[in-house]
Amino acid sequence: MSKLNFCVRACALSVLWATTTVTLPAQTFKSLDSFDNINGAALWATPVQGSDGNFYGTTYSGGNTACSSGCGTIFKITPNGKLTTFRFDGTNGSAPFAGLVQGANGDFYGVSSGGTGGLGTVFKFTRNGGVTTLFNFNGTDGNGPTGTLIQATDGNFYGTTEGGGSFDSGTVFKITPAGTLTTLHIFTDGADGSIPVAGLIQATDGDLYGMTWGDAYHNLNEGTIFKITLSGKLTTLHSFQTTDGANPQGGLVQAADGNFYGVTEEGGTSNYGTVFKMTPKGKLTTLHSFSGGTDGDTPVCTLVQGTDGNFYGTAAYDGKYPNFGTVFKITSSGTFTTLHNFDSKDGSYPYGGVVQSTNGRFYGATFAGGSSSACEYGCGTVFTLSVGLGPFVKTLPDSGKVGAAVRILGTNLTGATSVTFNGTTAEFKVISKSEIETNVPSGATTGTVEVKLAKNALKSNVVFRITK
Repeated sequence: MSKLNFCVRACALSVLWATTTVTLPAQTFKSLDSFDNINGAALWATPVQGSDGNFYGTTYSGGNTACSSGCGTIFKITPNGKLTTFRFDGTNGSAPFAGLVQGANGDFYGVSSGGTGGLGTVFKFTRNGGVTTLFNFNGTDGNGPTGTLIQATDGNFYGTTEGGGSFDSGTVFKITPAGTLTTLHIFTDGADGSIPVAGLIQATDGDLYGMTWGDAYHNLNEGTIFKITLSGKLTTLHSFQTTDGANPQGGLVQAADGNFYGVTEEGGTSNYGTVFKMTPKGKLTTLHSFSGGTDGDTPVCTLVQGTDGNFYGTAAYDGKYPNFGTVFKITSSGTFTTLHNFDSKDGSYPYGGVVQSTNGRFYGATFAGGSSSACEYGCGTVFTLSVGLGPFVKTLPDSGKVGAAVRILGTNLTGATSVTFNGTTAEFKVISKSEIETNVPSGATTGTVEVKLAKNALKSNVVFRITK
């Protein structure tokens, strides 16, 4: 099953009502902008905060009319909602499902459909608006990359394709910043799973973790959770069995407690999807089963752990206004709260998740809805949601060797007086109010990065891991 096929379900879901979750007022929610098809439409992925403090993302359609429904766009939006876009033209890619990742060099990297063979590309995007195609897939090495790339501690990028390979069941690949691609694993549609729709994460043990949409029980299409080393050795950690979830489309997040958290599109008590926790050894616990009512249904996002320790995500459908979706919060023990119900005017079908900005607020996008009539159901929106969390800093990357270059992202950093890595002082340079450049100091150990300002101190949202 591809994401494109999944999208067709938007108007075919039944509605069940339930009152088992807490619903909060939406006063903290703000729609920043509505797409109009010319600047893009149909947003699948979560935006990412860049080192300049702005947010970058992709739209699946709209933009250049060289493609039948538009080739899709890359967009930049400021925290206050000023939007600018760059259009794909088909030859340099088209219809990107995945979001972007900012590399250590400051450029953005992503994957798309299209390209010279029509089977997908890996590309680089610079902030001055240029797209460079790094690789065109040919089927043997993969087909249909749909998951967001990650840059691992070795400096290379890693990703997945949902098809291609010897069994047309997908691949895991590595690609250098210069564009040399190596296929690490070809899925067999057997015990190792098939159709890895989501991207990967690198865990604290250095291995990569991900999920497949289908598995050894392919007639039921439940899916798997796997880990794979940087050299390509894959281990299946869990096979979903419907009751504990089915068909995961989002990725995993490793939390501060060392466990992995994620969602499944279907399965659970009512077959409307689940939120789960899994230990590094593969023991899975279902934290919440969606009811298809006020809590929403069909979560296909990747969760994010907020600075309060809770997890935030989206359900693609249902909620208070049937079929439009929700934003939710869930604790590590499973206490679930609905934070916002989309009403179509402010967006609908939030297939991507949310990202927490260094200003403390959450930002996200919706596939449809909004104020534009250029698309039948609206062209999509970008929104922000505040739950009262304060500002923080985050590092790019979040691990490295002593001496490695590190960017620190934040808000109002101009007056910074010191930077420390778990208490060890580092020399630094303030580049802008949203960016500091530094290097991992000698003697630093794994822990929190702190930036001291004139009146307060900001700590990183995750620990910085010192590697050898």
